[in-house]
Amino acid sequence: MAVQLNKTLINARLRTNATQNDEFGSIVDSDALLLLSGDPAGEDEPVRKGTAFQTWLLGYEFPSTFILFDKNKIFILCSASKAKFLQQIKDGNPPVPIEILIQAKAKEPSTDALPKFVDAYASHKRIATLVKESYSGKLITEWEQVLSKVAQQPEQVDLAPAVSAYMAVKDEEELKIIRTAANLTSTLLIHHIMVKLETILDKEAKITHDQFASQIELRIGTGDGDDAKGPDMRVWSKGRGLQDVDWGSTEFCYTPIIQSRSTSTGYDLKSTAISSADPIAHKGVILIAVGMRYKSYCANLGRSVIVDPSKEQEEIYNLLLSLQSELMREMKDGVTAREVYQRALEYIKDKKPELEKHFVKNVGSVIGLEFRDSAYVLSSKNARHLKTNMVFNLSLGFSDLLDDTGKKYALHLIDTVRVGPDKATFLTDGAKLPTDTLFYLNTAEDQVDDQAKSSRNHPVKAPANGTPGKNKTAGGKVLRNKTRSAAQEEVLQTTATKIKEHQVELHAALQREGLAKYSENGVKHGEKEGKSWKRFQSYKGEGALPKESEGLRIAVDRKAQTIILPMHGFAVPFHINTIKNVSKNDEGDFTYLRINFQTPGQLAGKKDDTPFEDPDATFIRSVTYRSADGHRFDTISKQITDLKKEVNKREQQKKEMADVIEQDLPEVFVRPALDGKRLPGEVEIHQNGLRYQSPMGSQKIDVLFSNIKHLFFQPCEKELLVIVHVHLKAPIMIGKRKAHDIQFFREASDVQFDETGNRKRKHRYGDEDEIEMEQQERKRRQMLNKEFKLFAERVAEAASTSTGDTLEVDIPFRELSFEGVPFRTNVRLQPTTECLVHLVDPPFLVVTLNEIEIASLERVQFSLKQFDMVFVFKDFTKAPLHINSIPSSQLDDVKNWLDSVDIPMTEGPVNLNWGPVMKTINDDPYEFFQQGGWSFLGGAGAESEIEEDSESESEFEADPGESEFEESSVEGSDYDGSDASEESGSASYDDASDEGDDWDELERKAAKLLDEVFNSADSKRAAEAKTRRGSDVSDDDERPRKKSVAKPKANGKGKR
Repeated sequence: MAVQLNKTLINARLRTNATQNDEFGSIVDSDALLLLSGDPAGEDEPVRKGTAFQTWLLGYEFPSTFILFDKNKIFILCSASKAKFLQQIKDGNPPVPIEILIQAKAKEPSTDALPKFVDAYASHKRIATLVKESYSGKLITEWEQVLSKVAQQPEQVDLAPAVSAYMAVKDEEELKIIRTAANLTSTLLIHHIMVKLETILDKEAKITHDQFASQIELRIGTGDGDDAKGPDMRVWSKGRGLQDVDWGSTEFCYTPIIQSRSTSTGYDLKSTAISSADPIAHKGVILIAVGMRYKSYCANLGRSVIVDPSKEQEEIYNLLLSLQSELMREMKDGVTAREVYQRALEYIKDKKPELEKHFVKNVGSVIGLEFRDSAYVLSSKNARHLKTNMVFNLSLGFSDLLDDTGKKYALHLIDTVRVGPDKATFLTDGAKLPTDTLFYLNTAEDQVDDQAKSSRNHPVKAPANGTPGKNKTAGGKVLRNKTRSAAQEEVLQTTATKIKEHQVELHAALQREGLAKYSENGVKHGEKEGKSWKRFQSYKGEGALPKESEGLRIAVDRKAQTIILPMHGFAVPFHINTIKNVSKNDEGDFTYLRINFQTPGQLAGKKDDTPFEDPDATFIRSVTYRSADGHRFDTISKQITDLKKEVNKREQQKKEMADVIEQDLPEVFVRPALDGKRLPGEVEIHQNGLRYQSPMGSQKIDVLFSNIKHLFFQPCEKELLVIVHVHLKAPIMIGKRKAHDIQFFREASDVQFDETGNRKRKHRYGDEDEIEMEQQERKRRQMLNKEFKLFAERVAEAASTSTGDTLEVDIPFRELSFEGVPFRTNVRLQPTTECLVHLVDPPFLVVTLNEIEIASLERVQFSLKQFDMVFVFKDFTKAPLHINSIPSSQLDDVKNWLDSVDIPMTEGPVNLNWGPVMKTINDDPYEFFQQGGWSFLGGAGAESEIEEDSESESEFEADPGESEFEESSVEGSDYDGSDASEESGSASYDDASDEGDDWDELERKAAKLLDEVFNSADSKRAAEAKTRRGSDVSDDDERPRKKSVAKPKANGKGKR
């Protein structure tokens, strides 16, 4: 038998009960349900609800088949061929009896099947059916003829709302099919549509919208029989879980929709829009919509690509992304469709109220066997509740927007999502971030320079957090530039000038944000949360006092953390937190014990801000006791001191553990740091996190996706390790230590290869074996990089699906790296798209760039070889991060990088004491910004002071014109800089160049000096070399010099 029906699934769905309290209320009072079907619908017609319900119930579509669901029996009217298939249900132990009535064929004598079905129908008073659907076909005609002769027909009610409720919540089998449909749709978008579109834009190819749509449809194959062409596996092989796809059950929900600014009918956000025959415009907004159906279940996806976007278009697109994330959190079990749409409107009103009138009238509907279920539209009037495992086509968009030229455009963002208990998750994804959908113009269209021609249409990925207005490669892909004049202006404007202008803008914006954040109106939001009064209680009543208190002697109760003191015949308990310290003195025959209490107004370092419930109350500063038993007071003093230390230690540990989160996994424990023999373990990707399992299975580390802040992949290019690094939002405990970073790595070198001599060397001589080994090493590194990168991408994909928030793999840019000392050792620091990292050796460093308030460059002096950099965070309660000893040769590179990622920076000649500075800021941030904010870090006054200091400290400072020579020739700087400065003195550059030696003479002297220095074998010969050198140079060397001659040593190094 060709068709096998799923009897178990059919029986389970037949048992579905309808109650008055849910969406089935419209059919509760009905005596029966009638489901009709006529001839199959045309290919261009949407799927009918009756056909969808029949497919949901039976697994297949049965045209010209009637089903009457009675409370005690099911009647099926069909042909003999269909009856053979439906007999499986009858034999499958259904919950109610099934009677199959077989209709005679056209040339055979008629049977009583149809009259029996009509009698069963007419025996009821109230029947629910799909009253709004009309059918055609021979069986439908006969039905209408027989029914017209029935004297009393039952009342009909609409079955459609109940059918929608039946099919809205998907079971596991349905979800599995929809996931496959979603993966097909996402794969087609990422690996074909976006790639092809980028090629069209790069090459400025002339292709119409409908031609592009037709090419997309060909990816699943075309034709029948010998002329059939199978699916394009070059595309589908790159997808997830598509190895066992039944391509015969795969089709498009509709012809892919491609729209651009050249579409003659304008932009249309409806799913019924068509791709016009107009050529695709190579500029402006391009809308893409594609939906695929697998085994009758649909998935849909829509994206907006913007070529050369304006700042407003970028902002609106980013608003769409953030709105989608907000609605993903809103769409959860129990929420009404109306509440979802209202939340979308509220979000737009809050962010950009002027866009409310351009927003779509609904944000999607349930999707499944039907592409659009009208009963579950996410609109302002729908009060139906969302339930777990409902699948929605979430469609967001703005229409009738105006660009800079006054032309209308639209933006949309569409995904298929599944409703969960707490939030929704994406089933489709990809090509959504600005880095994938925003294209910028690079070289001029009319550029004639050969170099410009070679790079004219070369697409380049850009850092995500650059500034598109300043750097056209930022936030998207690069295509071509606007005009020749724009390119010439960028060439004429020096890097230093651009940085200076951009920094002025950044500092002004920083000052405005600081004033707004810490203003009197917003101080409640901006100020840090102060310490609160902490209540503590020693005993609940007098009866809880220990027995030691009955003797009216000083007693220490460690269990209650209390000191009991006798006062006027009473035992008075004092909690250890009220005691500051204790002191003991011996005077004559007596010993004095002084107990000091915590009181307001004490200047006690870290305790000076200790809060009190009522600071104006009367406080006891101290209590003194006298005793002749000095040994007892020694014991009491030691007990109080030890208890105080113990409590302080416990409080400190509690404070350190305050930000440690509990992993939301049942019965999971993290053992101490994985000790024992160093063996490789295994990392597994689970539904809600990562698990690292030791080889023996006795130790493991669990990391939740919701706790991952950054995910890095560092390839083993010029490194010994290939790394996948996870930086956490909140630390977890591994052993007894907090861990903010978890790293999985593998060594790139293979210990099986012995470079000093292996078996191959016995038979082969020369460099052949070494060349082969190098090739194998390169291949091995490439395989490692590919394996780890693929794993990191899978982690990011799983995390994005689990949390609903996009997590991207960040890769360090080695070409932008610089050296510095963030801790105790000199390391290589590498910028990424979102961070500055050091991942090779612990301790690791991960600094999130958008958390940085300002960067202060310190010890920036011409005479120093190194400078320091301090990052001040937007959270002023965090201590600034110091990165010391960065080579001065990399100063310009560091400044260019800081400016490119929009971090304000300042320069200074000395190090600041940041502790008092941050304390002053935290005391009153608004006052700080009112007085100028960060402007105290730099300015013309500070720069002039640096110049005056450098001039007064050394008369050997080289002239500005000679600095280029000194920097480019290290060997010559020892001699030529001092020589030039001595000859020129305070004269101008032109005078110095006229009176000084020519280049040949300078080179001769430098060569002679180097020859003498490097060939000096002992101190005597060094002294002789010094004498000879003294005779070669000018007699001006014999002049007395200032005492500060050692100062310019960092520049010219002085004489040896």
